[in-house]
Amino acid sequence: MRVRINLLQWSLVVLPLLSAAQPTQLITSARPNSDRSADSAGRSASEHQFIDGSASESATDATENQAVLNVLPLFGERTKTAAQIDYEVHFLSDCDQNFSSRQEASKFFADRGWDYISDGQLDTAAYRFNLAWLLNHNNVDAYWGLGVVCYQKEKLPDAIRMLKRGLAVADSNVVLMTDLATVQIKYYQVKQQKDDLAEAEQHLLKAVAINPRSADPYQKLSLVNYMKGEYNKAWEYLHQARSLDLSAIDLTFLNDLLARHPDPKGVFK
Repeated sequence: MRVRINLLQWSLVVLPLLSAAQPTQLITSARPNSDRSADSAGRSASEHQFIDGSASESATDATENQAVLNVLPLFGERTKTAAQIDYEVHFLSDCDQNFSSRQEASKFFADRGWDYISDGQLDTAAYRFNLAWLLNHNNVDAYWGLGVVCYQKEKLPDAIRMLKRGLAVADSNVVLMTDLATVQIKYYQVKQQKDDLAEAEQHLLKAVAINPRSADPYQKLSLVNYMKGEYNKAWEYLHQARSLDLSAIDLTFLNDLLARHPDPKGVFK
């Protein structure tokens, strides 16, 4: 199994007045290219030809509109045209011939999606995640990856919607919960709707209940309570994050919290 690597620096989600950075990445989930198996790398080399080959028989029906739909989450969730149905039939048939199962094929395209996110090719990544979803509606990485793509494109409502769909498939995934909360915190910064912050807090509390050894949810709970003006709680959660992983502490946020309220434990001054 490939190892997930952090894509989001904590400073990307703090309040705009705390950081000038813009949201371009989410905390999770691209896999490093070096982790590809030889078989996967070989398939990846012919990936475009494989997809194009499936589409070639209906190429005359291809339109600019279809190219747009390919990169919308879940193909835009619209009624399918005859050309789309024809393409999907050929694509699924080709996958059935080239993979041992549609679940394996779905994982292959999701893995490629994460690779394209790492390379900054967001539209190509979105298309791969859409294909992964087409092959297996229960592949959490399809929804998760689309959520990351939407977040990086600063389409926060779509990102939240996709991450919630993923969480419906994997409701105990702590990293996914934290990603969803991260986007909801950012959306709260934009819209100032208290429900978004409250829901983010609930996801983070559930995350730490499932895995109390994960530092990142505690760090984000500290930020949530900072936003609520509950500085003692913010410090409490920050110290919990510090005890688990000192590198999880963002110095910019730490300095702003210090400016609002001194550390009750006197560790930070």
